Amino acid sequence: MKRQPIPHPGGSPNARTVASYEQIADDYARETAGAGVLSGGLTRLAETVPAGHVLEIGSGPGWDADALEEAGLTVRRTDITQAFIEFQRARGKVVDRLDAINDDVGGPYDAVVTLHVLQHVEQDDLPAVLTKVAGALRPGGRFLVSIPLGEGAGWEVGESGNRYYRALRSEAEFIAALAQAGLKSEWTERSVHDEETGWLCVLAQLR
Repeated sequence: MKRQPIPHPGGSPNARTVASYEQIADDYARETAGAGVLSGGLTRLAETVPAGHVLEIGSGPGWDADALEEAGLTVRRTDITQAFIEFQRARGKVVDRLDAINDDVGGPYDAVVTLHVLQHVEQDDLPAVLTKVAGALRPGGRFLVSIPLGEGAGWEVGESGNRYYRALRSEAEFIAALAQAGLKSEWTERSVHDEETGWLCVLAQLR
């Protein structure tokens, strides 16, 4: 499905999208609590790097980090949205503010997790972000990532009326981008089978 562009609302796509999440963080947390979409990736990662040290980029409410910690991994929770940071801190969690596009992400880690995040990264910024992820991994480290499948990029209006920048990619296109960064796909899961839409989850290994 080709995305029809919505007129640019002003500000960089990343900054405007973050501003939208600042306004709906509590609602987002409530709506995603207990969500199991593509949860197989979390299980697979926990089996692949047991007791590993994981960087999560875009932790949001922290539900995925909770699952990984329950599986025995140590997670560095990060987000760029202050409302999500405050939400997690109110839950007693330690969360760092991190801008994956502009900040040093640290490392080395046994794994990096970025779920439901990279669709908000502009096409031109994606290669640098993936290269940064690869550089933060130990030799043989894993990258767990999910993206929405499709074609095109533009602004989308959510149910709240806020605008979000989303860049859609095909599976082949994204796997190729991972390879360019030195990351080899070793496992994939789709939310919708036999369709070029829905969500794709990939577990890749640093080559």
